[in-house]
Amino acid sequence: MMTLRACLSLLLIAIVLPASASLRQAPEPELRDLLQQTVAEAESFQDRFDAEVWLVDMSARLKRYVPDPVERLSLLRLVHQEASKAGLSPELVLALIHAESHFDRFAISSVGAQGMMQVMPFWKAELGRPQDNLTDNATNLRYGCTILSYYLKRENGDISRALARYNGSLGQTRYPSKVIGFWQDFWYVKP
Repeated sequence: MMTLRACLSLLLIAIVLPASASLRQAPEPELRDLLQQTVAEAESFQDRFDAEVWLVDMSARLKRYVPDPVERLSLLRLVHQEASKAGLSPELVLALIHAESHFDRFAISSVGAQGMMQVMPFWKAELGRPQDNLTDNATNLRYGCTILSYYLKRENGDISRALARYNGSLGQTRYPSKVIGFWQDFWYVKP
């Protein structure tokens, strides 16, 4: 009988390695080491197994948008950490990023919002932190997750209204529907 760890290892090989790789081949040591390091540094997970499962699952989903495995795993660790710190679902944050920037850290909207979570630069002045770089993923995620968490609390947990506030479109449903659609159709993880 196969252990849970062996099943997870096979899943990792099947998802992370290219489709042409045979299950008889050992995973690339560099990629295996990278995943182990990422899991070890992921403080926001309850345990190592949860980190491995979530990172492998989300990495496979994110691969088409962020092809580099080092960048992808680093981003996923940051998303999970900042979302968890702000009391948000990491998958909801991934859906918001998907809708806002398609994971382009250098995205700039027509109204000047910057980075993956499309944070408005006026927030830097409001916080007295003009030196902050909103195209830095850690900074952008910290700002964006904090803002979304605030709006979610302000709207008493109403995700649709919180997303509309985040987008500056309160009273309209197009943007919240888009994010919730990405969340349900692409990023959602059943408990």
